[in-house]
Amino acid sequence: MLGLLKKKNSALLGIDISSTSAKLLELSVSGNQYRVESYAVEPLQPNAVVEKNINELEIVGESVRSLVSKSRTSLKNAVVAVAGSAVITKTMEMDASLSDEEMESQISVEADQYIPYPLDEVALDFEVQGLSESNPERAEVLVAACRKENVESREAALNLAGLTAKVVDVEAYAMERAYELIEPQLELPDEDPLVAIVDIGATMTTLSVLENGHTVYTREQLFGGRQLTDEIQRRYGMSPEEAGLAKKTGELPDDYEPEVLEPFRTAAVQQVSRSLQFFYSSSHFNDVDCIVIAGGTASTPGLEGMIAEKIGTRCVLANPFARMSVASKVNASALANDAPAMMIACGLAMRSFD
Repeated sequence: MLGLLKKKNSALLGIDISSTSAKLLELSVSGNQYRVESYAVEPLQPNAVVEKNINELEIVGESVRSLVSKSRTSLKNAVVAVAGSAVITKTMEMDASLSDEEMESQISVEADQYIPYPLDEVALDFEVQGLSESNPERAEVLVAACRKENVESREAALNLAGLTAKVVDVEAYAMERAYELIEPQLELPDEDPLVAIVDIGATMTTLSVLENGHTVYTREQLFGGRQLTDEIQRRYGMSPEEAGLAKKTGELPDDYEPEVLEPFRTAAVQQVSRSLQFFYSSSHFNDVDCIVIAGGTASTPGLEGMIAEKIGTRCVLANPFARMSVASKVNASALANDAPAMMIACGLAMRSFD
């Protein structure tokens, strides 16, 4: 069994490895007040990570090493995540009187019914969710399975940077954990609030729908901010690095907003709308109370307002740090700019306090 769900009590670095960057976050907590102790973001070379899979282990390891150096953290233990699409989850009912070891043995025997890979290629973990409502002698057990190569490549990248992966989490669970931090900002109804978190990265957009703070739906689709970077590069004859920087600073010719930015925003709104329609068509819901946009592309100027206007639902830019204090060594303005992209790193760092 590999630690996809296990709890740890020591301080852990949250390391989020995406297709264009690696992010590090270290949190501490006093009472119910979180504090950012260390933070860093490091760009990744193109194709080092493709669709959440590590392609170039040495390059990713070197980027994580650079993160550790930049952040000036002293921690050596970390938590990292695999993509939700790489993980198969199944809730099983088991005899509540079984010990963890007995449950593990039984899951290992039964798992091949649910998992389409040879079991020797799979990392398995489980967590008891509670007693069954229909039969208190039975326990509901969440089983998570993922191909070992997805787990091992992340562990290896951290090892190259001098870190130890104490926990391998799932991105969807990290997002759910970070949602606790932004929920107070959303002015939600008291009864059964339904929130859509749209995480728009460089190449992938992930919709997570949470009811009462628990994930009820996730969906990934290929769309992201790289399309805007590529168009800037093509139109203005820039290198990928120059285009990425110009996109951040907004220092581009006058035709940029009407000719390049506006069509991209329109495409992004269509993607958000389409993702929500898929959710509505596969559930009994036909509306959400709020849309939260996260990810590096969420900060695109005007996107938040355009989503709210076109979809007709309140839209909020994710900021998990809104109520946190910040250590003096942390660049607070850079952290605020990166906040929407730090949701998964934040949810991972929060594993320290489970």
